[in-house]
Amino acid sequence: MTKHQQTDEESIKEQSRRSGMSYNEAKAFIAQTTGGRGTNIYSDTDTNEVKRKNRESEDRKG
Repeated sequence: MTKHQQTDEESIKEQSRRSGMSYNEAKAFIAQTTGGRGTNIYSDTDTNEVKRKNRESEDRKG
């Protein structure tokens, strides 16, 4: 590898670091902020807590 090629490679890597989110980071961000089908692997929602709160809400209604 020549000195010029090495510099270009370093330049490309630096540009990539500054360019924003990667594809996978963007997917995770979208899933965490908008929800959607198949995004449960990105969720931090405690489903048991949600079910408990739903039951309590239903119990108060009836």
